[in-house]
Amino acid sequence: MSLRPRFLIGAGLLLLLGLIAIHVAGRLQPYQDTIEHGPSPEVLGNPYLAAEHFLRKQGLQVNRADGLEVLDNLPSAGNTLLLLGGRSRMTPRQADRLLEWASKGGHLLFIVERLYDEKEGKSGDLLADRLGVQQYETRDLEEDEGSEPEEPEKPEGLRAEERPEDAPSSQDEETDAENDPFPELTKLYLENEQAPAYASFDTDFHLYDSQNRAHAWANSAKATHMLQLNHGDGLVTVVTDGWIWQNRDIDQYDNAWLLWYLTQDSAVTLLYRAERDGLATLLGQNFPEALVALALLIALVLWHVGQRQGPLQAPASRARRQLEEHLRGSADFLLRRSGQVSLLQGLQRDIQRRARHRHPGFERLPVAEQWQVLGRLTRLPPSAISQAMRPLPKQRLSAADFTRQVAHLQTLRNAL
Repeated sequence: MSLRPRFLIGAGLLLLLGLIAIHVAGRLQPYQDTIEHGPSPEVLGNPYLAAEHFLRKQGLQVNRADGLEVLDNLPSAGNTLLLLGGRSRMTPRQADRLLEWASKGGHLLFIVERLYDEKEGKSGDLLADRLGVQQYETRDLEEDEGSEPEEPEKPEGLRAEERPEDAPSSQDEETDAENDPFPELTKLYLENEQAPAYASFDTDFHLYDSQNRAHAWANSAKATHMLQLNHGDGLVTVVTDGWIWQNRDIDQYDNAWLLWYLTQDSAVTLLYRAERDGLATLLGQNFPEALVALALLIALVLWHVGQRQGPLQAPASRARRQLEEHLRGSADFLLRRSGQVSLLQGLQRDIQRRARHRHPGFERLPVAEQWQVLGRLTRLPPSAISQAMRPLPKQRLSAADFTRQVAHLQTLRNAL
């Protein structure tokens, strides 16, 4: 093939590829797509990570703690302790220590964990019981409207459902409650503010200040979800739940603002756990493979120690057994079964039976005369007679004493 036809074929192929490329490029449309990889491991491991970052952005000093040991170096004045972790295994001493820390000028915020039991007169939540704060289910309040507690006379700071002076008062309050567009939200009215702040506390629970110590509180339409009490020189805030400050809910309504309001002008310490797992639990969570290997190692060591060394010993042949072995075995059995006293008394009775044969009426004689008769019959000294026939002691004899006593009795019996 000459050069010209090759050139024409190559040019035609290039033209065809160019036309295909122009057609494809004309049909392509650019677009943007967001790929969600889910929360990072740090977020999954810390449900209050967003709350930490939010408070730091507000200029607050925020620290994280995993145990009550933080109180050793945490001054009370100018500090807020957010107790957001579980307290099911908190001891009375730890509860007293927390309240003592708050009484010296600190601000303690904690979540009530248990419902109040009317029969027992307590809830089991050590902090709530010591402060006189009782938690009920809201449905119980709806069933018994007459048992609802009276609210404090005049709140300060945070307060629930307090109307401005120019707003309608008592006669319109019930109508306003019925027309409330957000009955499920907790409303926080501040002084000099016309509109409330809203927080999404769980409306299934209600707090009751049984000792009338609360100076501020926050309500939804049917329940109280936050109380503030003065405790010594400090402040204690009690809430029904802390979910509003977790990563997924802190951006809802005014939840983040409420957290800032409660912690403003103080250093913040978030205490995620007020109790520590035991050593066995920590090892099981962090080193399960090592524990399995240790268990297998212990099993192998026990198997090695417990196995027999050498072949099994064959049972002895019955043909080799002698009369002496039977007598020794019988004696050993009687000694284990009946004891020393029974064997020694048997020898003494045998001596008395032989003495009756040689001296009729022997059994009717006094003991002293019996010993004299035995001395005459055997020609043994009185000391040997008394040693053999004396009453046996109640305590167990040693092996040497038992053997010596048997020898005395046998000597006396053989002499008759």
